[in-house]
Amino acid sequence: MLHKVSRSLVIQQLDTDLRDAVCIFYLVLRALDTVEDDTSIATEVKVPILIDFHRHIYDREWHFSCGTKDYKVLMDEFHHVSTAFLQLGRGYQEAIEDITMRMGAGMAKFICKEVETVDDYDEYCHYVAGLVGLGLSKLFHASGKEDLASDVISNSMGLFLQKTNIIRDYLEDINEIPKSRMFWPRQIWSKYVNKLEDLKYEENSVKAVQCLNDMVTNALTHVEDCLKYMSDLRDPAIFRFCAIPQIMAIGTLALCYNNIQVFRGVVKMRRGLTAKVIDRTKTISDVYGAFYDFSRMLKSKVDENDPNARKTKESLETILKLCRDSGTLNQRKSYIIQSKPQYSPTLIVVIFIILAILLAYLSAARPDWYL
Repeated sequence: MLHKVSRSLVIQQLDTDLRDAVCIFYLVLRALDTVEDDTSIATEVKVPILIDFHRHIYDREWHFSCGTKDYKVLMDEFHHVSTAFLQLGRGYQEAIEDITMRMGAGMAKFICKEVETVDDYDEYCHYVAGLVGLGLSKLFHASGKEDLASDVISNSMGLFLQKTNIIRDYLEDINEIPKSRMFWPRQIWSKYVNKLEDLKYEENSVKAVQCLNDMVTNALTHVEDCLKYMSDLRDPAIFRFCAIPQIMAIGTLALCYNNIQVFRGVVKMRRGLTAKVIDRTKTISDVYGAFYDFSRMLKSKVDENDPNARKTKESLETILKLCRDSGTLNQRKSYIIQSKPQYSPTLIVVIFIILAILLAYLSAARPDWYL
């Protein structure tokens, strides 16, 4: 079931005990998210389900038909998830119940509330993703493999991923039928257009890109916490589980920044680059190296005329300094992206020919006393 409703395939790399807990945690939250996303459910029906969802996970008989395709199967057969949940250790159960309760209440709050301010944006992302970070930290700690990370940096791990998804998925979400809820904060987009959907129209291309860059700059504020979180991890499998999505996120932001294609089609990392991230992310030096390289890529795209150029560059300089100060950049054994300058073979040949001609000329022109 996990394969069908989640892209989190790195779960399989965790040790059995923790893997089962994380798998069930994801399925519970995916079910909760399915209820939230189903626009056909009346608000008066949806809100109580969201609020009480943490109780339903203890009921082997409970299920609720909603969603489509694989998500509908998950909801129709949710009793299997509940049965597996009840077989977990008590520490795992308490962590999953707590996060499910808090997330359900937060989702219920935003059913009738628009994302107006940046604070609203952060609050919504906390409920739907930051709490996932808190929950995972609790599960890692319950497994005995990690110290309990602070709520602040755990929250940032989730916010960085969620904000990246919200930015990348603008066009898909704005065009969805029935109309999907949007989570770009009015406080940001209203500086550029009158309506959020106006960003996708060609006549607003300049403003759209400026708005996009504003959103990316906002997301970058969470990177420092994310690097701190990952640098504190000890277990190799947990480290990879956490690090791979974070590198994918900074890579995606580097692609999205200053890129009008976000409003025209799909922008995502190529499969080959994704494969490199998965294959080459093994140590914290790989993480710092990837963040350093992608941040340099992003910095090279900053337009000095962009309204947020100074703020963006300040955030990127902070990230680059953190990576340099880690002292690990020279320790990585492979590169996810090539950060060193590359020269074409043709250019090299031309340079050698020019040098040969120059040396021949100088040799012929030397005075006799030099010999």
